[in-house]
Amino acid sequence: MSDTTTRITRDDIEAKLRAVRGEVTDIEEETKNGVIIAGIVVVVAVVVGAYLFGRRKGRRSRAIVEIRRV
Repeated sequence: MSDTTTRITRDDIEAKLRAVRGEVTDIEEETKNGVIIAGIVVVVAVVVGAYLFGRRKGRRSRAIVEIRRV
């Protein structure tokens, strides 16, 4: 350690907190964009899956109706 000590002022602390907060804000914006994109992908996948599952189900249980005259 050195013999000379420097005093930490209020301005030093405020500047460091602003720098840290700026980094957190950048990370927050990046994360928010990623979550929005992931949500959109999930919604599209669910809609496409429901459509395809419905088509398959409709093909399987198609009823054959015979009409006979008596």
